[in-house]
Amino acid sequence: MTIKRGTVVSHTGAIEWGVGKVVEVNSLRATIQFSDGVIRKIASSHYTILQPGDPASFVPIPVIVPVVKKIRTTTKREKKVKQPVV
Repeated sequence: MTIKRGTVVSHTGAIEWGVGKVVEVNSLRATIQFSDGVIRKIASSHYTILQPGDPASFVPIPVIVPVVKKIRTTTKREKKVKQPVV
């Protein structure tokens, strides 16, 4: 099996990971985003345990939108100046 970017694969030793999509490949390893949400790096010497996966069964994890803090719209209060007692 040829491992290249965009290929959908499954790991025969870890079925619980689900299918994964190859996001990067170099001469030493492939970086794969699995359906369980974890990105794993598989060494090229272990490519034999990868098998083609069903592209329809790969579900990418949605990008989490960070919560934006509410911006303070009021101005700061002025300090009260104490008047000397006469």
